[in-house]
Amino acid sequence: EVHLVESGGALVQPGGSLTLSCVASGFEFSTSDMTWVRQAPGKPLEWVSTIRPPAGVTSYKDSVKGRFTISRDDAKNTLYLQMNNLKTEDSATYYCVKGLSIGGTRGQGTQVTVSS
Repeated sequence: EVHLVESGGALVQPGGSLTLSCVASGFEFSTSDMTWVRQAPGKPLEWVSTIRPPAGVTSYKDSVKGRFTISRDDAKNTLYLQMNNLKTEDSATYYCVKGLSIGGTRGQGTQVTVSS
């Protein structure tokens, strides 16, 4: 059974940084595409970034390019999202997803609030 646990969300000021983590279990993490998605209150779920094995090819939503970095540690079955220069519009609950579809199995999420 796929199990994903996100952590690292917090309240941060605009311009600040956070690193989100997602610990995975129940499947072969090292050979799996992994995705971060987010959902702000009252808005639909949106794709943020994907990383694909084995070469670690990454892709990003335009609005986060140059600010967010997705990475993975296959030895620890952990996915990361380093977020820099955070903006108020980045406020959302962030989820990691197994696979490429935003509708895939995801964890309980971690809340990121960017506010002064």
